[in-house]
Amino acid sequence: MAKGHRSQIKRERNANKDTRPSAKLSYARMSVQKAGFVLDAIRGKDVDTALAIVTYNPRYASSVVEKLLKSAIANAENNNGMKREDLYVEECYANKGPTMKRIRPRAQGRAYRIEKRMSHITIVLNER
Repeated sequence: MAKGHRSQIKRERNANKDTRPSAKLSYARMSVQKAGFVLDAIRGKDVDTALAIVTYNPRYASSVVEKLLKSAIANAENNNGMKREDLYVEECYANKGPTMKRIRPRAQGRAYRIEKRMSHITIVLNER
């Protein structure tokens, strides 16, 4: 059983929360592998370089990551009071989401399953 009053337990739990600015997109309609190609390109870069990379990247995932990166930058400036010039992409990753299963009719009455994969994309920034 937990020690202390309920409010004390909540205070302790909230004390060790991650205060780095971040943005998360759940249920993005792309596979983890396809999102990972774009995320690998921006990991560790400063935000202006990362924005330039995703702006001119021809992949579909780059447009989604660009929007998410802009959201993380806005969170850092407005919520945490950080300067844009000092920010860099500390972490970025894509986790597996649910898979939509669809059926494709094939020859001789058979059915093939098509899996439409989803992912949860997270970008975490920090100051240098």
